Amino acid sequence: MKIKLRFLLAFGILLLVFSCSKFWKKKEEGKPLARVGESYLYIEDVAPFLNKGISKEDSTTLVNGYINNWAAKQILLSKSKINLPEEKLAKFDALVDEYKTDLYTRAYKDALIQKGTDSVITNHQLNSFYETQKENFKLKERVVRLRFIELPKQFIDKDVVIQKLKDFEKEDVRYLDSVGVQFKKLNFNDSIWVTASRVIQEIAPLTFENQDKYLKKSQFFELEDSIGVYLAKIVEVKEVNDVAPLSFIEPTIRQVILNRRKLAYIRQIETEVIDEAIKEKEFEVYVNDK
Repeated sequence: MKIKLRFLLAFGILLLVFSCSKFWKKKEEGKPLARVGESYLYIEDVAPFLNKGISKEDSTTLVNGYINNWAAKQILLSKSKINLPEEKLAKFDALVDEYKTDLYTRAYKDALIQKGTDSVITNHQLNSFYETQKENFKLKERVVRLRFIELPKQFIDKDVVIQKLKDFEKEDVRYLDSVGVQFKKLNFNDSIWVTASRVIQEIAPLTFENQDKYLKKSQFFELEDSIGVYLAKIVEVKEVNDVAPLSFIEPTIRQVILNRRKLAYIRQIETEVIDEAIKEKEFEVYVNDK
């Protein structure tokens, strides 16, 4: 199977207004702006760096600066080829060729991957991967599920809010939503796992030193500082070295599965292009029997 790919290259050059007409006449006539040895600099090389609406004076300054910078590089390049040792020049040329090859092949592979790999990951695939790789997903930090509210210090109905946050029945949620505009912060989605460090970031009086006291399953706590009152109901906790919940590491698992697909597809591509090249007699290996 021959792998075919079309690359569409689009280049746009932003032209200045007619106030820069002297430069644009040179561009239209194909005349160079500057020369160093056999290398030439044209207006097309400078145009992408000129902004629309720039004044004539500013464009002249910019172009002159660009020309001088380009000339310095060309002159230094020329001198380096004369003065550097041949073995060093050869090494640099090899590095340039290797980088060029890597750049082209990587771009080609990426295009093939985008076109040929499946990015859809089903729940069955997620669960299957999670179950077989559980031991590789141990937590390095405590994670929790919680409901949380930060109240202004002058909030009147704090006791009502506390009870509603604890019970959290449908009517409680409706009430909390109705007065939520008075809260400084809130999080009612207690199905999402968050790290202890994130919770500490949101609740100022909570620290790494005292988290063991407050971040416990089914714990309700109230903390206060000069800024506000913090209310939280902890629904569930996973400790360090526990297996991470699937929902918490789902993005990581998705990325791992996609990366494995990409690697497998790249190996397939490499095998196919080599087989095709051998078949078309474009690739041969000469064995030295000595």
